[in-house]
Amino acid sequence: MPQVTVTIAGKTYRMACGEGEEHHLEGLAASFDARIGDMRKAFGEIGDMRLHVMAALTLADELAETKRRMEAMERETAALRESSDAGTAEREGAEARLAETVQRTAERIERLAKRLGSAPGGAQGN
Repeated sequence: MPQVTVTIAGKTYRMACGEGEEHHLEGLAASFDARIGDMRKAFGEIGDMRLHVMAALTLADELAETKRRMEAMERETAALRESSDAGTAEREGAEARLAETVQRTAERIERLAKRLGSAPGGAQGN
């Protein structure tokens, strides 16, 4: 199993990870280290443990907000799909009704044409 060495808040940690996940883990550690650095600038030296907890809570809050937004988008997508499906069904129904009307109209025109063609004194070849 691959191992990587990361530095967070000036401390080095050796960690195992899955094959091919080395760069991802290093990136996560660098992001967390940067977050701690930003908080250290904002709050001063309030202790590593507090900074780590604050950074972790900040990231957890961002994750929770992202999940909430994703769930809202999934609900909106589902509603749009339902609306689209309903619109498709409605359009297909309208198309079927229109095709039926065109068919009935064509049949009526054929009947009228036959009557006109067979009527005494009809206009055949004049």
